[in-house]
Amino acid sequence: MRAALIGHEELVERLMTALLARGHVLIEGPPGLAKTRAVKRLAGGLDGTFARIQCTPDLMPSDLTGTQVFRRQSETFDFVAGPIFHSLVLVDEINRAPPKVQSALLEAMAEGQVTAGGVTRALPDPFMVVATQNSIEHEGTFPLPEAQLDRFLIHVDLALPDAARERAILDLVEGEARAEPSPPATRLSHAALAEARAATAAVHLAPALRDFIVRLVIGTRETAGTPLEGLVEHAVSPRGTLALAASARARALIHGRDHALPEDVEALATDTLAHRLIPSWRATSEGLSARDIVARLLTHVRPW
Repeated sequence: MRAALIGHEELVERLMTALLARGHVLIEGPPGLAKTRAVKRLAGGLDGTFARIQCTPDLMPSDLTGTQVFRRQSETFDFVAGPIFHSLVLVDEINRAPPKVQSALLEAMAEGQVTAGGVTRALPDPFMVVATQNSIEHEGTFPLPEAQLDRFLIHVDLALPDAARERAILDLVEGEARAEPSPPATRLSHAALAEARAATAAVHLAPALRDFIVRLVIGTRETAGTPLEGLVEHAVSPRGTLALAASARARALIHGRDHALPEDVEALATDTLAHRLIPSWRATSEGLSARDIVARLLTHVRPW
């Protein structure tokens, strides 16, 4: 994945972190930053099915979940599964989907199931949603509700590349256009993924590190007398604590360790906590985003 994604080492790590931690990822950034390309590369390395859903304002819940189809020959209704019934689902421009579609997606992400035609059906295991969001267009969009944002384990915010990376991207894409088609890469099997996920769950999280995670989350709630005073409208919920702990374990395994370190927590704190926090009017008036607030939190709450 890194070989085909210039300047996106952090995005690749976040995708692998969510895969190992059984979570979902929201990728936000301007068009043309290889968001879709990154997810397709991930799908190419997994031994599972892949589907892409292009969101539009006229999308219907049944376009995701599937629908009942009448078979004239048998005079019965059969359920035709929608694209959500795949192991890896790319939801492109999720903020263009209307609220009813986002509600159906929320059930799939939170419960691992969908309800269609009055029948609840389980989704495949493994199941992972990677959604993309355009950060510069607002016309014809529907902001994601806080409950749905909270279901994303990680929220990645991409920035435009510098000149050196831009040149590397140009060389990479032109080289791919001239190269001969390569043979299919070896895919990660479901059994190997299950083994990796079990190893992730077994990564040691020291009591002091657990305390550090809890202090970070509590720091968004008890702000009196701290650098965050008056900046937080709604603090991070316990789901943020669980997300940060699970992500730290996964990052430790990716870096070849059987134990998490403070650097794992600090590296992932912004991407796991910021989208679960709502800045106050004062923070907004000062030009501070949720990510800025978490960055300030990390300078105030230290590991030891």
